[in-house]
Amino acid sequence: MSFQLPEYQAPDFDAPKFRQAPPARTAPAPQDGIAPEGFHAMSIFPEYFKVGERWLLPGESRMDCVAVPREDRIDIVEFRRLRAGEPVIVGRTEDGSEGIYMHTEAFREEAEGGDAFAFRSGRSRETAYSRDYDALYELLRHEREHGFVVWGLGPAVSFDYDSRNAMTSLIDAGYVHALLAGNALGTHDLEGAMFGTALGQDIYTQEARHNGHYHHLDLINRARLCGSVEALIREAGLKDGILRAAKGKGIPIVLAGSIRDDGPLPGVLGNVYEAQDAMRSQLRKATTVIALATQLHTIASGNMTPAYTIRDGRVRPVYIYSIDISEFAVNKLRDRGTLSVTPIVTNAQDFLVHLKNNLGDLAAPPVSVPSRPNSDIGCRTAVQGHGGDRS
Repeated sequence: MSFQLPEYQAPDFDAPKFRQAPPARTAPAPQDGIAPEGFHAMSIFPEYFKVGERWLLPGESRMDCVAVPREDRIDIVEFRRLRAGEPVIVGRTEDGSEGIYMHTEAFREEAEGGDAFAFRSGRSRETAYSRDYDALYELLRHEREHGFVVWGLGPAVSFDYDSRNAMTSLIDAGYVHALLAGNALGTHDLEGAMFGTALGQDIYTQEARHNGHYHHLDLINRARLCGSVEALIREAGLKDGILRAAKGKGIPIVLAGSIRDDGPLPGVLGNVYEAQDAMRSQLRKATTVIALATQLHTIASGNMTPAYTIRDGRVRPVYIYSIDISEFAVNKLRDRGTLSVTPIVTNAQDFLVHLKNNLGDLAAPPVSVPSRPNSDIGCRTAVQGHGGDRS
């Protein structure tokens, strides 16, 4: 099958209910960071606001933020960025009667005939995902040339030789335009490049290495001595991995810290709002978001990503995929308001290998699995008395 973007079905603003609707009301923000009473909170859907006689669609949106009219446009603003006195749209109805209209049918295709009642209409580990995979293959081929694909990765991606190799192949082949992750993904991916382990376990055989539980700490320590991940990759001569591939192609990487992090690696953003801003700077460009084996990043990314974006003057959908072995994890994003998500219940390794094997144009990059750690490569004064196996 050949992928085609669905046409955006704009509301008919010549209809009487829209022509007779009043302009949207505003009230000033009473203080910095405070919205007025009765503020209108955004959803994931396209929402129009009547300003004068025109219905305006925000160029960028974000759920749980407020709408601020500015001259001939509507800006969507986080609460923490509001300034005292700014006009904020107020109103809690979304049918146009208060000059606010939520357009939930923008990309809905014609419904196929079928029974109102049917078994297995939900998404679970019993679901057959063959059609979802086929659709994703076609989508990614389209997006590689015409879109912006943002990936959110959990550390499980780096725990297996084949999944790490597959993710690297996707990067090299141009299917990744931005990467969102945490300290753990970065740490264990680099650990795999330096020691051939993740959390001390061989990424190929899954066997525990002697003193392997030191590997991620030694890796972080050496990276901090080098001063940056780039310097570590260069000075240690790391030959493979997700971060190495992404940095080699100039792909933006946002590593957001968490309260449980070791280290962290240089470049990990410890300030939660700085990390949020960095993530949103990539997600506002997104046309497809794939969140894989990371519940926290999945929900954060989904909540910052609207169901639509505007590219070259055309309104188009943003596709969101949530992939996890846990039904709870993949469905939680929908429970938090991201209704346009496509969930796939599987493990990270199988998902990535499926993509690599079926996209058809991915050459597997060479991936070495070090048989032992080498404490003599790069940043030489980093770790004396290295904890790894030197035998």
